[in-house]
Amino acid sequence: MLVEENLIAPAQLASALERQRQEGGKLSDILLKQGIVKPEQLAVVLSIQLNLPLIDLKRHAVQSRALRLIPEDMARKYALIPLDIVNDSLLVVMADPEDTRTIEDVKAQAKMRVEVALGVRSDIERAIDLNYRSSGAIEKQVSRYTPAAVEKTDGAAALTARTPVAETLDLLVAQAVKDRASDVHIEPQEDRLRIRYRIDGILHDMFSFPLSIHGPLVSRVKILAEMDISEQRRPQDGQFSIKLGGNEVDIRAATMETPGGERVTLRILDKSLALFTLTELGFQPDVLKKYRAMLKTPLGMILAGGPTGSGKTTTLYASINELDRNERNIMTIEDPIEYSFMDINQTQVNARAGITFAGGLRAIMRHDPDVILVGEIRDRDTVTTAVQSALTGHLVLSSIHANDAVGVLFRLMDLDVEPASISSTLIGIVAQRMVRRICPNCRAPYPPTEEEKQAFESEIEAPGITFYHGTGCNLCASTGYRGRTGIFEFLVMSESIRNMLRDRSGAGEVRTQAIAEGMMTMKQDGMLKVKDGITSVGEVRRSVFSIN
Repeated sequence: MLVEENLIAPAQLASALERQRQEGGKLSDILLKQGIVKPEQLAVVLSIQLNLPLIDLKRHAVQSRALRLIPEDMARKYALIPLDIVNDSLLVVMADPEDTRTIEDVKAQAKMRVEVALGVRSDIERAIDLNYRSSGAIEKQVSRYTPAAVEKTDGAAALTARTPVAETLDLLVAQAVKDRASDVHIEPQEDRLRIRYRIDGILHDMFSFPLSIHGPLVSRVKILAEMDISEQRRPQDGQFSIKLGGNEVDIRAATMETPGGERVTLRILDKSLALFTLTELGFQPDVLKKYRAMLKTPLGMILAGGPTGSGKTTTLYASINELDRNERNIMTIEDPIEYSFMDINQTQVNARAGITFAGGLRAIMRHDPDVILVGEIRDRDTVTTAVQSALTGHLVLSSIHANDAVGVLFRLMDLDVEPASISSTLIGIVAQRMVRRICPNCRAPYPPTEEEKQAFESEIEAPGITFYHGTGCNLCASTGYRGRTGIFEFLVMSESIRNMLRDRSGAGEVRTQAIAEGMMTMKQDGMLKVKDGITSVGEVRRSVFSIN
């Protein structure tokens, strides 16, 4: 049939048959190993030959009710994935649906009838990785834990002890990295220990453990993060690293007392991830051009504004990554250093050593800097020093908490920066939010609600556009979203806006003037990304609902 469909030449088939005669094995495996046919082509032919449905696992979500019937080790051993329960039968996607012995084993394990479909082996393996999520390995370690097995080691010995609790923590972090999670929440409830991951800005329930492991797990974190293990009432924070597959993952840990016991939040800083470029952040082309021109300015201050988790640090990192490091001395003061740059001098805030943002910035000024990145402006001392640095001939980049671009100006005034100083030093502001991207694998058009249409049309005019959403698939864990992009508001400090600040005009007046001068609001930028099929109306409204 492969020859009939012109997928392989007769000579190639003859060669593969001869090799099968000499070495044994399946003809299909030989054809694949020699690269004569692609897995997808072979799957189509086998589907027709065997009269079996061919399932594209990239487009079908694996149902948890089916998944729990077949253990992970069995799925990996036989290259199969339980997809769903249909008409009281377990639908199983197999790479080798002719293996009757495996089918009988699956029936015995699931204790129900089995319907078989064909799938591409690599897709099945990926589906196993995505859906079993190491939960089997984690639960195995949890089951090994008993109160009598609480770590008796402490200090240096506890750091290297490979106990069930230590293995559980490592597996939780490994799975978080695999799922692209930014944070892990360890939360004691009345009857269980809840584990949640923040993925693409949204918290997801991941695991539920017995409360008996809560204390040892918190103690393990405290030991690694060099916290006081006996202190349970006072909030503590620290950091540590875990090696995963040759890559070192940095983790910031914080504890806090709750009625059920101490909760722990782990912030994952995976330095193996590639750094975003400015092009990849999601700027509109004209905004990107203006921003790049601004970065070439030799002095002044550029601020990124937004709430926690809005991508400000990512924008700042992408910005300094584009600067010339040979002819300019670029120095940073950060908390923490989330990404290490070649040829950039980075310093981390260290409260115990007396290194604050303001103190570190003053120290940097004695090292002949050209460009200074201040991780965050949090207080009057830091902003005063940053403004002074910009006034004395340096380019200063920093982040600040504010709702929008105009809000950054008034936040600076709240920190007692004089309007005249803001006008003299500030070049521009990037305010931003993060929105989830529609999963490209399951993206599909849909008819929007009247409310969604009105929300879209109130921001931009684009009649007759197609609205998209994600229907849910394996690649996005059935959420319809995968990855995030930024939506931005870029304010250039024009002479008229500088004058309005000096005259102490209100925020509404300044915002109206900025829009009149061409500033695109975050909502407008978000709706342009809806128009392009990148995100959804719901995501934009969720992220910038508070912006007028």
